Amino acid sequence: MYPSHLHLYYNIPFGQDSYLSAAPFQTDYYSNFDPRQLGGFQPPTAPPPGHAPTVPPPGHHDDEVGPPTAPPPSVVPQQQVQAGVSAVDPGSMIRCLHRNTYVWLRGFQQFWFYPTFIGRHSVSGYRWTGNRWVNQGISLRQIQSFTCV
Repeated sequence: MYPSHLHLYYNIPFGQDSYLSAAPFQTDYYSNFDPRQLGGFQPPTAPPPGHAPTVPPPGHHDDEVGPPTAPPPSVVPQQQVQAGVSAVDPGSMIRCLHRNTYVWLRGFQQFWFYPTFIGRHSVSGYRWTGNRWVNQGISLRQIQSFTCV
């Protein structure tokens, strides 16, 4: 991969691919070059201020969000029972994304949940345990009803 924009920030002449043989901003990036070969140019050891690389770490996704920084509301909302519903539609939960949501599961479990991802068959996010948020995924078939605040 040839980062053609590199010359704009570091005054590297075009057509000299040997400068780009290693990943940028490593301490040994120019270690095999004599500074006289570079025309007196001293390579930077870090990006210039305001020009830090914006490469996310491996496995990082833009839609990743951490748990809320505050506990959920102390008041439990009233359950709105929907008769004849066998599973929750993923589209109906979109409005609750990144919001405190109270969830009632089949089997009488109920808790505060903070959804961060909604898939076709499941939802993932953070469940309130009473003193902290923990990561959890839930099948949409398990959810009897929910309400977001």
